[in-house]
Amino acid sequence: MIKGHGDDLYCHGSIRANFSSNVYSATDRGGLLAHLRDVLDGIGSYPEPEPYSLERDLSRLYGFDAACVSVTNGATEAIYLIAQAFAGSASAVLCPTFSEYADACHLHGHRVCSIMQPEDLPADARMLWLCNPNNPTGRAWDADMLHRMICEHREVLFVIDQSYAYFSAAEVLDIASMVSQPNVILLHSLTKRFAIPGLRLGYLTATPSLVSKLRAHRMPWSVNALAIAAGSYLVQAGIPASISLEALHAETERLRVAIASMDEYEVERTDTHFMLIRSRKRRATDLKQILAEQYGLLIRDASNFEGLDAHYFRIATQTPQENDWLIEALRELAHSEPTAQESQS
Repeated sequence: MIKGHGDDLYCHGSIRANFSSNVYSATDRGGLLAHLRDVLDGIGSYPEPEPYSLERDLSRLYGFDAACVSVTNGATEAIYLIAQAFAGSASAVLCPTFSEYADACHLHGHRVCSIMQPEDLPADARMLWLCNPNNPTGRAWDADMLHRMICEHREVLFVIDQSYAYFSAAEVLDIASMVSQPNVILLHSLTKRFAIPGLRLGYLTATPSLVSKLRAHRMPWSVNALAIAAGSYLVQAGIPASISLEALHAETERLRVAIASMDEYEVERTDTHFMLIRSRKRRATDLKQILAEQYGLLIRDASNFEGLDAHYFRIATQTPQENDWLIEALRELAHSEPTAQESQS
């Protein structure tokens, strides 16, 4: 799946608006960029072998022991560390979702099964992987339901990726209270919240015993000096607001309603700033190519998510002007028929 993610700008020519990544392009990074310019000379030295200082900063922010947090090279490193630490386990993955959960599990010899609803959890499962809010659907799982499952299935380790929690108005699991749960690992991302995917910065929180087990598999210097500096700046500033969530949610709803008004597109409800859409006439691969080549707009072909067919694509809300470009382009394509070449592809 390494070539199947969004934000593949490197594959395309001139793109004027990128809807393919769940990163909001209008995020204010001014203070962070100024800080990184000030500490840029730090790349001349090795960073901490493990990012202890940033872990201490995060633990103070949340009010628990530093032994309950591990900073990683993006949430993706955390996913692979967990799969490695519990190699050979029986894992259930709540689909459709981010492919790296299953990919990491397969790499480390897990028996993997895909389920579509939490209640479908197999009796022999020892791990459950889920994204909340979920990628690519944007839907949040009910927090009370998750609490109940965690308490009722103590034999199951719940790996819950809350990378998009900041962008959702829906209730998610409380970080501080979950570190006392012996069968829960929460994943978090600063990459998404502050639009810094190039830095790769995430962290996991869990009981000290779980974190210790995962740290045993972490390679030294996995988090680079600039990422640590960025994280420390953001955490010491109290993880400041960089966008207006109210405005983003309102713009997301405007975008969703505009596209849903076209007969060509089926738009799913979302609890965050990205949404899953199905084109009735065109395959997502063809639609992506047309939008990129003719309109300079990049969307995420979601047909490679397990459980979705070839017509699904995902978009993330961007600025009102950029969203208007996409609305107009989709409207034009909704009134045109697929070419013979598209039909044969």
